[in-house]
Amino acid sequence: MDSGRAPSRPKQARCLSTAGTEPGRYRRADTVQTTRRLVQLAFLTLTLVGVFVARGHAERWCPLGGVEALYTYGRDGDLICSLGVSNFYILGGLLVMTLVVRRAFCGYMCPIGTISEWLQGGARRLRLRPLRVPPRPDRVLALLKYPVLGVILYFTWRLGELVFRGYDPCYALISRHGTDIQVWAYVISGAIGLASLIVMVPFCRWLCPLAAVLSPFSRFGLARIQRDDEKCSACGVCSRACPMAIPVDEVTQVTAARCTACLECVATCPKRREGALRWGPPRVLGGRWPQVVLIAVLVICVGGAVAATYVFPLPSFIRTFGDAPARTAAVELRVGGVNCRHGTEQFVAYLRRDDEYRLRGYLRVEAWPEPDQPAAVRITFDPSATSDPAIKRAISEPYYDAANDAWKFSAYRIAGYDPLTAAE
Repeated sequence: MDSGRAPSRPKQARCLSTAGTEPGRYRRADTVQTTRRLVQLAFLTLTLVGVFVARGHAERWCPLGGVEALYTYGRDGDLICSLGVSNFYILGGLLVMTLVVRRAFCGYMCPIGTISEWLQGGARRLRLRPLRVPPRPDRVLALLKYPVLGVILYFTWRLGELVFRGYDPCYALISRHGTDIQVWAYVISGAIGLASLIVMVPFCRWLCPLAAVLSPFSRFGLARIQRDDEKCSACGVCSRACPMAIPVDEVTQVTAARCTACLECVATCPKRREGALRWGPPRVLGGRWPQVVLIAVLVICVGGAVAATYVFPLPSFIRTFGDAPARTAAVELRVGGVNCRHGTEQFVAYLRRDDEYRLRGYLRVEAWPEPDQPAAVRITFDPSATSDPAIKRAISEPYYDAANDAWKFSAYRIAGYDPLTAAE
């Protein structure tokens, strides 16, 4: 099996002149880089407009949120507050993307990665050369993202809350700076910004928990950088151009999980036209793809995930009581006051009241909680034991607490339903 490691070349081969190819090389590099910067700008702008102009709920489109929500959803049938099934769909789209074009999300779409790269570009314009971390310390530091992910998931799953939200530099960017942001989020963001002036994308390389999720999939990505050792002049330009510090000139194909498919190495290669470096699938599948294919994969995967969220709207909260009978009925409602996981749990508890409005028989509650508007609720029941009107009354009518001899008014309102005028 090919390990990807190329045979060593004499050191003098790295000094071969590339005269006559420099202008073309820089033009190609500028085109590739400009295209990538435009894609980064488009996704960053889309994120900021969605959050600050459209007032969207950006957390529900965070792929890491899908990882954080997996355990609770699988165990209890509900999601941590602020998350939705859209997190699962965007995570799935991102994993498919990674299996095709590796960690291209990090190089083209991630807002933290984009800002880090731009800061590094600004530092270079100020003639501040980035620090090149030696390979061995770089590999050791790259392992830090796995314990970071482990700690986040452990406490999130144990406590059922997004406990690290207030320290998340990405959330600090997309949260509209609410009261749930800790000062540490800004301290961490500032530290990442300062470090990015000295080292290329340090957070993405060493600490990002999402990178820890993507890296095992990225290693098996279909598209990869491939180097022809016979045509390569071993000048080392490709390795110096790589923002992730991958020794491109020492391998026949880049299988490193941290490759973000930025294509800087291919664009700057002076022997690119001769086929020394190319990007794409293995030769049996064509061997070479243009950058537009990569961008198309990004758009298709993200667009598909967004579309699937609305075409297949899985409930983010499920509770089932009793055994399902042979025949069931269902009622779909819009209920105000059901706006998060805990609020939905309280709604179900109220629905399971033990007074004259008690609902008997099988009951399955599926909900799509919304923070600022009535939630969609589907209630499946045994029509021989209860009915649609009985369910609406159970939601709307006051509850008599016999133990305390007190009435408790319902906190829930059904859109389009008035309990005072509803027919029996």
